[in-house]
Amino acid sequence: MAVNRQEVKDIISAIGGKDNVSAATHCVTRLRLALKDDSKVDKTALDKINLVKGSFAANNQFQIVIGPGTVDEAYKVFVDETGVGESSKDDVKAAAAEKMNPLQRAIKTLGDVFIPILPAIVTAGLLLGLNNVLTAGGLFGKQSLVEMFPQLKDLAEIINFIAAAPFIFLPALIGWSAMRVFGGSPLLGLVLGLILCHPGLASQYSLGNAETGELTKIPQWDVFGLMINKLNYQGQVLPVLIAAWVLAKVERWLNKRVHDSIKMLVVGPVSLLLVGFLSFIIIGPVALWLGTQITDFIQMIFESAGWLGGLVYGLVYAPLVITGLHHMFLAVDFQLMSSPLGGTYLWPILAISNIAQGSAAFAAWFLYKRKKMVKEEGLALTSGISGWLGVTEPAMFGVNIPLKYPFIAAVLTTGLVGAIFGSQQVLGKVGVGGVPGIISINDGFRGTFLIGMIIAIVLPIVLTLIFSNFAKKKMGEDVAEPIVSDKTI
Repeated sequence: MAVNRQEVKDIISAIGGKDNVSAATHCVTRLRLALKDDSKVDKTALDKINLVKGSFAANNQFQIVIGPGTVDEAYKVFVDETGVGESSKDDVKAAAAEKMNPLQRAIKTLGDVFIPILPAIVTAGLLLGLNNVLTAGGLFGKQSLVEMFPQLKDLAEIINFIAAAPFIFLPALIGWSAMRVFGGSPLLGLVLGLILCHPGLASQYSLGNAETGELTKIPQWDVFGLMINKLNYQGQVLPVLIAAWVLAKVERWLNKRVHDSIKMLVVGPVSLLLVGFLSFIIIGPVALWLGTQITDFIQMIFESAGWLGGLVYGLVYAPLVITGLHHMFLAVDFQLMSSPLGGTYLWPILAISNIAQGSAAFAAWFLYKRKKMVKEEGLALTSGISGWLGVTEPAMFGVNIPLKYPFIAAVLTTGLVGAIFGSQQVLGKVGVGGVPGIISINDGFRGTFLIGMIIAIVLPIVLTLIFSNFAKKKMGEDVAEPIVSDKTI
């Protein structure tokens, strides 16, 4: 899609000029900028530009919502006009990280590790959802599709194998991504992850006797009298995350001290051997215990006061998205999914948040349409659709947050549905969000999710229309004509 060059120039002017830009990159929908001085941004001027769908600051980056497809062309013009040169996301994050405190850096690190592997997990989640459609009973009658059409059985099995692979070999994905973030060799991280989920090791989930409830003795290595458990860390998050951090430290230390002529023979083998031993002896057992404690704590909350846990997470999720803190919960999702629960309490609430934000944007579209505000009307309609499909940034940052009350309506709705889901202990897999998220919900919970989805579609619209009667624009004009009464308060 062609981009008006003058509008890009106006964006540059509104953010303080090209001299205020340290680095620039883009994602699917946004320009992501590291600015030298955020106070130079003229938000009022920026919001008046037709190309801009919204803007916000998060994690010391200034992000401008342009929209999918269009942002690619806008970025090319932006780079050409500013002369900053094309940067990777890592370059922008590195420039932004200089202004972060230690807590922000830790949260950013978690996001940097898990976001790159999310497409693989979402793909796997979608395929697991497709397998659920084929194998779950009650969707198309009492029997599943596989039972009604036996010829689909092997197809469903193949789909399940493909879908399960990213979850089974999750340590390999995390090892690759973590080493990239920690400054080591990603391939060594990949190998480390594969070592920790080697099929020759005993699976922690196969050690129990289903009939007696007794634990099978864990097989061990005897290394000069040191007994080491031969335990598989398949599906685990913390063991490989901590081990990758240690591996990166060891690799960098060796790289500085080993001569170039023998680096290939020394650095990789010594690093993997040393950290591999440490992983099985201390890192793995300690990290597994810590991960189990986290899982048990969250499970205890949802089993003893599920409504409260769901309510709190539902209320805080969207505000956390604004700050970028929501990324840290991906580690919790993966940890819960790798536990005997076989799913996470959090992802279904995330999907509902997507739907609620989309619905609130649809309500704003109706209000804008009444006021004949053409630009805002188009933005609200398209962002509402994308919200229902699981992409909420245009709806949140372009419509709901600037108006405030649609955002509040969506957050309140998500809290209510979260309380319902928590009380029923609804579980799902990490996958797609929004309305399609129903296919990522575990068997037995889709009925509850469907009820929550209907609430998330209807209630934000109703609340937004009610709240609009009490809202004012920044310049003192009515945001919308009254819906409930004839008088705007």
